[in-house]
Amino acid sequence: MDAKKKQIYSWALYDWANSTYSTTVMAGFFPVFFKLFWSQGVDPTVTTARLGTTISISSLLIAMMSPTLGVIADLRGYKKLFCLLFMLVGVVSCGWMMFIPAGDWWMAIVAYGIAAIGFNASCVFYESLLPYVAEPSEMDYVSSLGYSLGYLGGGVLFLLNVLMHLFPAAFGLRDGVQAIQISFMTVAVWWLVFSYPLAKNIKEPPGSVHQGNILKLTATSLKTLGATFRDLLKEKNLLIFMMAYWLYIDGVYTVMTMAVDYGMSIGLGSKDLIAALLITQFIGFPCAYYFGIVTRRWGTKLPILACIAVYAVTVVAAVWMSQAWHFYLLAVIIGMVQGGVQSLSRSMFGRMAPKHQSGEYFGLFNLVGRFASILGPLIVALTVTVTGNSRLGMIGLLILFVVGGALLAMVREPVTQKL
Repeated sequence: MDAKKKQIYSWALYDWANSTYSTTVMAGFFPVFFKLFWSQGVDPTVTTARLGTTISISSLLIAMMSPTLGVIADLRGYKKLFCLLFMLVGVVSCGWMMFIPAGDWWMAIVAYGIAAIGFNASCVFYESLLPYVAEPSEMDYVSSLGYSLGYLGGGVLFLLNVLMHLFPAAFGLRDGVQAIQISFMTVAVWWLVFSYPLAKNIKEPPGSVHQGNILKLTATSLKTLGATFRDLLKEKNLLIFMMAYWLYIDGVYTVMTMAVDYGMSIGLGSKDLIAALLITQFIGFPCAYYFGIVTRRWGTKLPILACIAVYAVTVVAAVWMSQAWHFYLLAVIIGMVQGGVQSLSRSMFGRMAPKHQSGEYFGLFNLVGRFASILGPLIVALTVTVTGNSRLGMIGLLILFVVGGALLAMVREPVTQKL
């Protein structure tokens, strides 16, 4: 394997490494374990409030930190270093969860909050390395390769963890509780081990400032951010893209976060929900990869618009879903387009942003992503309140996909040489 391909696969493997956190911990076991093990006997509304507050605080911290840290990474050449440091924060926090005893909800929520910060912050600097790993003409393919490996890696370990939980004796475990505790450690080990190729094979991009303490760098980064925001207002094409992204990705994230709640509302059990999550993971693997290939013929913008259109149809169709197989069908459809809309948005932004400021710009990209979970849930809540029908809540998201798609259609896609 030549050096270029080794760099590409080493970079993409980090998605394989860290996606186990988002599947096994974030979407899979932690919310349930937090309620039933660490908060046993506590009112469910209280545990939901505690978890929601932690997620909001960690998201806010990342939103505040990432642009400034992105500038510092650009100035000093710390992109890979920051990615690996925050990876270690996430790894240690996930491993810590294994040892937290029953009833210690406060320690559990602290570990989860720190792990969320480590995961999201490491992704900012991981993504900022994309323009240095791939040429502009390769970014769609490389970004999609990362997402596809993420779906596969996350799905493989989550399937193993689910089997450990369902059949603990077959794995030499005491019970399902011990299986979940060990699952947190498997995520930590998996994440650490498969981060090694990135650490070994990806070169640290050079910085432009090699002197100055952290206070001076922070002051410089804030000044640079101010200048970047002023430049962004002048770059109307990139500004329109970020506005479009904020709207349609808000709809995407809301569908992701509301899907389980909707499944519970139609009477699905935990096994059905886990099965649906696994379906999304394994469908997402080949589909995300395929989206990186179709862009060679259709460009990047048109496939993203197609994904947005599928989401628009899905939220309308959700009104009539009432049975388990309907939910499984939803999981299949979402799995087909979720990786595509995320990976192609990342690569399109990577081509539009200045390469030498990739850390800073991907910090802003992450900032938009952090705040892209606010408007959608409010629209769902307002729709349900006005209509008095919980089934109509998702249809309110249609406005995010329509307006976001319309803005994206106005964006001039960067011209790159086809592979």
